Amino acid sequence: MDPLTWLAQRRAQGTLRRLRPLERPVAGGLYDVAGRQPLVDFSSNDYLALSCHPRVIATGRRFLEEYGAGSGAARLMSGDLTLHHRLEEEIACFKAQEAALLFGSGYMANTGLIPALVGRHDVVFSDRLNHASIVDGCRLSAARFVRFRHNDMDHLAALLADKRGKGRALIVVESLYSMDGDRAPLPELVRLKEEHDCLLLVDEAHATGIFGATGAGLVEEAGVTRQVDLVMGTFGKALGSYGAYVAADQVWIDYLLNRARSFIYSTALPPAVIGASLGALAVVRNNPGLGQELLARAHFFKEALAAHNIGVESASQIVPLLIGDSATALALAARLNEAGFFVTAVRPPTVPANTARLRFTVTLHHSDADLGRLADVLQELQSGHHPS
Repeated sequence: MDPLTWLAQRRAQGTLRRLRPLERPVAGGLYDVAGRQPLVDFSSNDYLALSCHPRVIATGRRFLEEYGAGSGAARLMSGDLTLHHRLEEEIACFKAQEAALLFGSGYMANTGLIPALVGRHDVVFSDRLNHASIVDGCRLSAARFVRFRHNDMDHLAALLADKRGKGRALIVVESLYSMDGDRAPLPELVRLKEEHDCLLLVDEAHATGIFGATGAGLVEEAGVTRQVDLVMGTFGKALGSYGAYVAADQVWIDYLLNRARSFIYSTALPPAVIGASLGALAVVRNNPGLGQELLARAHFFKEALAAHNIGVESASQIVPLLIGDSATALALAARLNEAGFFVTAVRPPTVPANTARLRFTVTLHHSDADLGRLADVLQELQSGHHPS
C-alpha cells in the first residue's frame, strides 16, 4: 500500500498520529503554542514532579559543566565514565540487586535484553497487554513467542504446561500496566516461574519511585525482590530524567553487557542526564513518602469522578477512562483541551481495537483544585453541557 493511501485510511479511522509542539516551563505547566493557551497536563509521566526539582536540575547542571555535553562514545569504547558506574551502583542498591546496567531508553532496554536472554531454541511468555518495546524485544529474539491473557495466571499456567519446551523460558510482564493502571500478580508469577523453571523479567517503568517502602517499586512492595531474576525500569517517568536500566545478579549483568546489542552499539548517556538521575534517586531516598502522596492525590481524583458517576478502574496514578470509539475519544480530548486540560486520546494500535480511551495521569504537579475541576468538566461534557 502506498503511503498516501495508508495515511488516508488512518485518518478515516481516527488513528492517524500527529505531533503537537508545546512549551513546558520549568515550573511544570504546559503551554499550547498553536492555541496560545495555558493547559494543565494530564498526559505526563513526570509523576513525582522531579523533572523540575531543584536538586535534580542542579545536579544535572553541575555534571554538564564538569563533564561536558556528551559522553563521546559507546561504553565499550571510550564512553565508559566513572559517573555511569556510580549511577549503576546507586540503582542496584535502590533495587536491592547485585548490579545494574544502563540503557539509552526503556525501548532500547527491552529490545536489547530480551533477545540477549532468549533465542530461537527458547520460548518467551508475554502478557498480552505488555508495552510495545517488550513485544518488539520478543519478536527480535526469534524465540517462540507465546502471549497469555492479561493477568490471567490460569491461562499462563496452562500455556507453561503445554509449551514450556526444553530450552530456556522467559516470562515477561509489567508490574504496573501503562494504559490500564493495574498491577501484575507478582507472587503468583514467581510461583509459576519457579514451578516451571523459567526466568522472570519485570518491567517496573511506571512503578519505580512510587510503590514500596523505599519507592523501589511493586517488586519491593510484593516482597519478591530476590525471586525476580531481572528488573527493568526507566529514569524518564517518576524519576524525571531519561534513560533506563536493568538490575539483576552480577552474572546476568556481565552477560547482558556482552550480549545486549542496544547497549553495545549505542553512545553512552550524556553526563547531565546521569547527574539528573542521581539527583532524582537522592530525592526519592530522602523523601520515601512521595509515592504515597501521589497515590493519595490519585485516590482523590478517582473519588471525585465517582461522585459524578464516572466509572474508572485503576489501582494506581494511571486512570483510564474507556471510550471505545477513536473518533469519540479524540472529540472528547479536544473539548477538554478547550477547557484548559491537556489529555491524550490513546487509540489503536497502542491499545486493543475498540478500547480507545482518555488516559489521565495524576502527578504531584496537580493540586486538589486541578483534580476536582477536571472531574467537574468531565461530568459537564458527558451530560452534554459546555464547561463553564
